[in-house]
Amino acid sequence: MNTESDVEKCLKTAGVRRKILLYRKGQVIFSQGDKARSVFYLREGRVKITMNSSDGNVALIALLEEGQFFGEGCIARRPFRVTTATAIATISVLEIQKTEMIRAIHEAPEFSDLFIAHILKRNVRAEENLADQIFNSSENRLARALLSIGKDGKHEGAGTLVAKVSQETLAEMVGTTRSRVSFFMNKFRRLGFIRYNGGLHINSSCLRVFLDRVRVSKIPDF
Repeated sequence: MNTESDVEKCLKTAGVRRKILLYRKGQVIFSQGDKARSVFYLREGRVKITMNSSDGNVALIALLEEGQFFGEGCIARRPFRVTTATAIATISVLEIQKTEMIRAIHEAPEFSDLFIAHILKRNVRAEENLADQIFNSSENRLARALLSIGKDGKHEGAGTLVAKVSQETLAEMVGTTRSRVSFFMNKFRRLGFIRYNGGLHINSSCLRVFLDRVRVSKIPDF
């Protein structure tokens, strides 16, 4: 059962009106082009944020974990949603109307600090993802994506058991094809980086060593 977070405690103390909503796996929370009238806080589960191009291509912008806000563009005077938010599994969210969110930012300093920290962290992650797409191979990006997914998994011995993530979702995260993801996942399994046994087990230590070796090999020899 989901316990009350610091964000929820701050909202309650400030008397901010909010609604708890549940969504099933695959259910859309909001779609690109919808009117932007509220901010969401992910209490439990995972949400993917995607964007459609004019020619029909779909790009995965972010994979959100519990404790993160999304849809905050409405408080920056963005009248319509520019992305689509979809539940990856059964999720629980708080919906906070735009006016209530703005009031909380102005009148509840503790909540404001938490929200600003979220925005700064999101910006840093966006910069890292952009650099990852420009400079790193699909194999390295997949390793980083698996490390990110494993952060909030269930730790069991030397590995981490995570909720089921499809290869299609991994391909969207990495920016490559499903066949390439399948190839690299099989390679990682042979190397002991991951294993399948009642779910996906990620050996984060091995993946970090792999990425560290890649970084060292790219350092120029002067």
